[in-house]
Amino acid sequence: MDTSGTIPGTQSVARAASLLRLVTSAGDEGLPVAELAKRAQLTRPTTHRLLTALRNEGLVDQDGRTGRWMPGPELYLMGTVAASRYDITAIARDIVRSLAVRTEESAFLSVRRGDETVCLVREEGSFPIRSFVLSESVRFPLGVASAGLAILAFLPPHDVDAYFERHPDLSQRWGSSHSEQRLRARLHETHSRGYAVNPGLIVEGSYGIGAAVFTREGHPQWALSLTGVEFRFSPDRLPELGRTLLAHAHQLTTRIAASGR
Repeated sequence: MDTSGTIPGTQSVARAASLLRLVTSAGDEGLPVAELAKRAQLTRPTTHRLLTALRNEGLVDQDGRTGRWMPGPELYLMGTVAASRYDITAIARDIVRSLAVRTEESAFLSVRRGDETVCLVREEGSFPIRSFVLSESVRFPLGVASAGLAILAFLPPHDVDAYFERHPDLSQRWGSSHSEQRLRARLHETHSRGYAVNPGLIVEGSYGIGAAVFTREGHPQWALSLTGVEFRFSPDRLPELGRTLLAHAHQLTTRIAASGR
């Protein structure tokens, strides 16, 4: 049963959590209160009140010179504790590096966080022309970048339906190619093919492919992906890249299961 509307303080907690995600996604550059209010769809006074409360707890900090809000020291301490259970970068980094070496393209590890993916690891390929759409700490909604498309494609159908119900504005934010109808078609293709393809839908000419990585229970929780310029992802080369990507994703899934995560 959903009790979010009956538990006192639930709305404030949800709003504060949303602000924390926005602040952390901005990294060291931080964000001004006006931009945070806009992105969180809150009034500026409410945003400032919540940020002040979070600062008092050490979860966010404010730059005294620019006024921008950024992650606080308490988040670092919490993160180091949580990392022992949730962080797989230590056991995944060599696989991401191998993927970059084998394909010569930039390779990434992303993790699902709610309705988004967050990039955890980036390894540069040797090919000199690169795509910079994705880098460490960058977030995308599920279904937008290739990593999130791969994860969404392997979620249970009722979870996919619920995701679209929560996010009816994807096409408004990301363009008509991200309408529910067109996204569902790409999800079907991804499930059939085994890996997702993003043919320059975020930045024109920047292609990406992604493959889901699963927990021991079979849930798609992470994704490996490759990005590069369009001509490097030609129809002749794409199947080879896909096979290499899927092999590395399977290797990481097996390693995660063996680690007990």
